[in-house]
Amino acid sequence: MAKNDTICVAAIMGAFGVKGEVRIKSFCAQPEDVGSYGLLSSEDGSQTFDLTVTRPVKGGFAARIKGIRFKDEADALRGVRLFVPRSALPNLPDDEYYYSDLIGMVVVDTGGETLGKVRAVHDHGAGDIIEVRLTSGGDALLPFTREIVPTVDMTSGRIVVDPPEGAIDGG
Repeated sequence: MAKNDTICVAAIMGAFGVKGEVRIKSFCAQPEDVGSYGLLSSEDGSQTFDLTVTRPVKGGFAARIKGIRFKDEADALRGVRLFVPRSALPNLPDDEYYYSDLIGMVVVDTGGETLGKVRAVHDHGAGDIIEVRLTSGGDALLPFTREIVPTVDMTSGRIVVDPPEGAIDGG
């Protein structure tokens, strides 16, 4: 599949209990929706997962994956990110986007100077972080907030940032 044909909807955090259940972290707007998209796949598409959410648990959801019966099998899946085809997800309004759509977009400052390109968007629970590969070399991590990232222009393929002083070398 081409870039952005799939969207990451969850990650397997490891085993939950000893009977083959896994703990998953959902990246869906409605976290419980992670179990409603049908067959999920690994990032490269080499593995598929028939997942059934069983209940909410601290830090995510407990789930069963067809064919996984034991704790060691569930633990072996720790860190696997789960993807669905973009076509399985609802269409978004014009002012919304999936984080995967941001990867590769040009990042400019409020004066229009090109700073680099989006390398990744991270969700560590305390607030999203946008990782920018700088044209000057290296990377910058910026809080993905309205204050720091006031504009995401999907049409032009660029993101305007107003980074805090010192967040970008020379800034």
